[in-house]
Amino acid sequence: MNTTVSAQLGLRLVVPDRTTVPLLAGLEYAADDPYAIRMAFYVGDDEPVEWIFARELLTVGIVRKVGDGDVEVWPGSDDGTLNIGLSSPFGDALFEVPLSPLADFLHRTYQTVPAGEETEFIDIDAELENLLWPS
Repeated sequence: MNTTVSAQLGLRLVVPDRTTVPLLAGLEYAADDPYAIRMAFYVGDDEPVEWIFARELLTVGIVRKVGDGDVEVWPGSDDGTLNIGLSSPFGDALFEVPLSPLADFLHRTYQTVPAGEETEFIDIDAELENLLWPS
C-alpha cells in the first residue's frame, strides 16, 4: 500500500487590487503523519514556502468557512474554487485553489488513511520519545 500521496496544483494568489498571480503549489500527505497536509508554495526561484494544514480543515473548508487565526478556509464564490487565507508575522495572503484537483488529492489521502483511522497510523512510542527527549 502506498503511504504517501502527492500532487501539484496551479493556484492563484489574490493581490490587494484583486488581480491574481498564478503560482504552483506542491501538496504532500504521509500516512505516518495522518492529520497533516504539507503545502509548498513556489514563488519565483526562492525556496518554497511550506505551510502545514490539518487535513480535516481543508476537507471541511470545501463546504463551509472553517479555521481561526493563521489559517482560514472557505468555499469560493463559485463552485469551482476554494479560498485559503494565511496570516503570519510577515503578512497575509489569500489563495484561490481549484476545487476539483484539490478534492481529488483529498480523496486519495482518505483512501490511504480513512477518516477515523488516523491513530492506527501513528507510532505513539516514537512520538512520546520525541516529546520526552532531553534537549
